[in-house]
Amino acid sequence: MAENGQTVADVREDIQLQEWEMALDVLIEIADARPVSTAFWEKLAEAARQMMLDRTRRWCEWRGWEVRHGTIRATLTLLSADEGGRQSAFSGDGRLRPLWDIGHRSGTAGREHRTALGGVRTAVRPGKTTDIRLAPCATSGGSI
Repeated sequence: MAENGQTVADVREDIQLQEWEMALDVLIEIADARPVSTAFWEKLAEAARQMMLDRTRRWCEWRGWEVRHGTIRATLTLLSADEGGRQSAFSGDGRLRPLWDIGHRSGTAGREHRTALGGVRTAVRPGKTTDIRLAPCATSGGSI
């Protein structure tokens, strides 16, 4: 069951009605609420690819990567433009590259920082709060 109360019965109903995108969305909601395999995420990504839902496909690929490698979940609050924050929303979608202090000190450079890939399912507007998944990169400025 998904957090919003949807179940596999809802998926079956959507399939009977040929509401493929709705069925996929419910499966993603259910998978977000409980542990599933990388194979499950790969199947959802393939379904999204066949429906030409690129953002959904990328999200499913991200979640499959997350199952294999792990991520850190956090809450992100963006300052509003009036508070000196961003002027526009960002989509997440693996494009966010936050720099974070991991609490270590290097011998000469002071605090040691790392970058991460950030994943969110929906766009985040200035002044709003959302849950985010961070995949730490191996080295400062590096990539996964």
